[in-house]
Amino acid sequence: MPPKTMSALFLGVELATDQLRASIVDENLELMGVECVDFDTGLPEYQTHGGIFTTPGDAFTTPVEMWIKAFDILMEKIGKGYDLTRIKAVGGAAQHALVWWHASQMPQLQALDPRLPIHAQIPMTAFTLQNTPVAQDTSAHTHALALEAALGGPDLMAARVGTCAHASLLAAQLLRVREAWPEVWARTGKVQVASSFIASLFCGAYAGMGEAEACATGLWAHSGPQPAGTPSHWDEGVLEIVGGSRDEGRRIWGWLGDVDISGGRRRIGSISRYLVDRYGFDPETIVTPFTSDYLSTYLSLCPSPSDAVLSFGPMDALLAPATNYIPTRLYTLFPHPAQDASERRRYVLMLSSRNADVPRALVRDMYTKSWSAFDRLVAIVPPGGSIGLDDKLFSYWLLQGDAYPFSHVKGIFRFETGVKVNEFRDLRANPRCLLESQVLSFRIRWSRMLSTGVLGPNAGRGRAANASPSPVSQQKRNQTGTANYMGLPFDPYDYTPLPTRVISTGAAANFPSIANLVGDIFNAPVLVPTTQIDGAQVVPHRNAPPQGFPARAALGGAYVARWVWGKEKGTPAGTGRGGFEEEVRRLLAKRWAASGGAPIRTDVNAPGANSKAPSAAGSGASTPYGHGTRSTLGATILVEEDEDESEELDKIGGMQSSFGASAFNEADLGRMRTVTSSTAGTSMSGSTLDGPSTAFTTPDLGGTTPTAETPATDSAAQSTPTSLVPVTAMPTSDAELQLGLAKVAEPDVDAFMSYAAIVPEFCRLEGLMIKSLV
Repeated sequence: MPPKTMSALFLGVELATDQLRASIVDENLELMGVECVDFDTGLPEYQTHGGIFTTPGDAFTTPVEMWIKAFDILMEKIGKGYDLTRIKAVGGAAQHALVWWHASQMPQLQALDPRLPIHAQIPMTAFTLQNTPVAQDTSAHTHALALEAALGGPDLMAARVGTCAHASLLAAQLLRVREAWPEVWARTGKVQVASSFIASLFCGAYAGMGEAEACATGLWAHSGPQPAGTPSHWDEGVLEIVGGSRDEGRRIWGWLGDVDISGGRRRIGSISRYLVDRYGFDPETIVTPFTSDYLSTYLSLCPSPSDAVLSFGPMDALLAPATNYIPTRLYTLFPHPAQDASERRRYVLMLSSRNADVPRALVRDMYTKSWSAFDRLVAIVPPGGSIGLDDKLFSYWLLQGDAYPFSHVKGIFRFETGVKVNEFRDLRANPRCLLESQVLSFRIRWSRMLSTGVLGPNAGRGRAANASPSPVSQQKRNQTGTANYMGLPFDPYDYTPLPTRVISTGAAANFPSIANLVGDIFNAPVLVPTTQIDGAQVVPHRNAPPQGFPARAALGGAYVARWVWGKEKGTPAGTGRGGFEEEVRRLLAKRWAASGGAPIRTDVNAPGANSKAPSAAGSGASTPYGHGTRSTLGATILVEEDEDESEELDKIGGMQSSFGASAFNEADLGRMRTVTSSTAGTSMSGSTLDGPSTAFTTPDLGGTTPTAETPATDSAAQSTPTSLVPVTAMPTSDAELQLGLAKVAEPDVDAFMSYAAIVPEFCRLEGLMIKSLV
């Protein structure tokens, strides 16, 4: 057997909103390298904030030239730090954006001069739209609604192209450019999604997109899993509407090019001659399909059929495996981006919300001075913001128009005793009520979509054996979805259809209170990647991983690269049910056995990681167990330089309260079930949970410099307010640790029932907002 140092390596790259990231793994998916280029600090000449520009009119854009410069810098870093001849395959992902190429100035990518960096050979004039809109952009929202109306409404649009209108729909961006900048439209010769653009730089040729990316455009008609019938294709009728004429519609078709409908398990090309000559890549290195950042993050987590992936970020998203292609307005469906053509077709379902990090940061700014105070308020305010059963508080922070049915609803709505109010009588309820609204919305939307059958016949998630009488029906829970409970099409007390586990990523999941809240509302354990937990001990407030820690989307790209390479080498994988996930689990189990059960490595040469997180011997990973105690280290490494925090909490505590004298005090913090949290190598990158900011990305938490010089005892940590202590891992099964996941919160069925009781009123108030009655 050759020595491990000579084993094959696999490179995964992620073009995020704020960074260009790379992760390198070996044949057993052990982490071997991490590099990144931060757009704000590494390329300050572009003067971006969180990697983007903000302009009037809800426009959020980023310079494409900056991406190319970052690519050059990243390749230089990788070339100096690693033996590139060992990299056998490259995969990757990118943010949701388009690249507009000039018809007469498209460069010959296969003829680039290896003596010069790429950015010196692709001028800004090669792009007709030099600053392209990113996912946070909402300037095309009215165009999306116009397209939806032209297609007959959200139901007909979803049935036709798999999604209804939303602000970042690529079809709407095309329509906006045609109407707002006809000169840009006239000069354009090709349009690529960002993932295909980055793949093209690796291949030295213009790469097409995969079907999962095509389904996100709003222009693609997927045929479903049936072997007979019309093949999946660009919808000419929708193209004609967007283009304004049949000829322009066909022109868009030409811009977008062919779509790979094979499932993603084949190479899209070989590494470019430019990268071979300039950096020393092996000319036999293959380039595998690139996909979107959120789908690549999903792949890196290897969810089971009964799991859900909850990704917090600038936009929150809940993703889950789906067995059937049943498009409706309730969700967006994508073909699984990594499946073999011989497999039964699988899909990924996504529920999303645009009102995510920004409302959380705004509430932090309005009602507290720090995230630690925010976290404590969420932890000790009762569910529903009140002890009483009949006076629950509700808030809805809809700062951006969202997808159906909230496309026309904007504003901040608060309700007490069923009546709209300008502000709660007790201001302390705001942080918890906001988070409850955000998470409850996903739980309710999940229950509503189950009746479609998209998850298949076994949507009960294996919990039916434990079914107990529902307080609503006082009989065995109805699992047909046909009953009506208090005006709802589902039983809010029935947790059997909910996910058995919630795998969470994103900076918001760093908060112990939020991890507990998710577990309570879904009545499911919450897990996060161990890479994220360890990164949280260094920087808990950023969605971007700290230096030396891998991004999940980049890891997903590396996993796909290993999977495709294994097929070409003849590795027997992907022949059974769940091919990609099956192979990833096999490789990680092999690594686990070979290492004697050592946790998977979570960082590579991360600054200060060894001093800030205890490591298992030889593993490079922090110990996966917190043993139920809060360590001195955890209490001191994140000391915020905010001396007013204690005074602030005292001030808030002195406000007129409806909770009662015993409902809100610092001692209640000791009754939290976990002391958990995690970092965020999330797909929805480009933001930190901080504010204030007019952009939908938020800056690093000023004044939260990690310090190790200020020792504190456990008693001091318990008696005085401290900084946010991020989640740490609870005892976790070996099967989950093998996959690099650790449990951070357990469900509480009593808390679940408390939330189930307020679901009908929550839905009633939503209906009032949708009907513009409040």
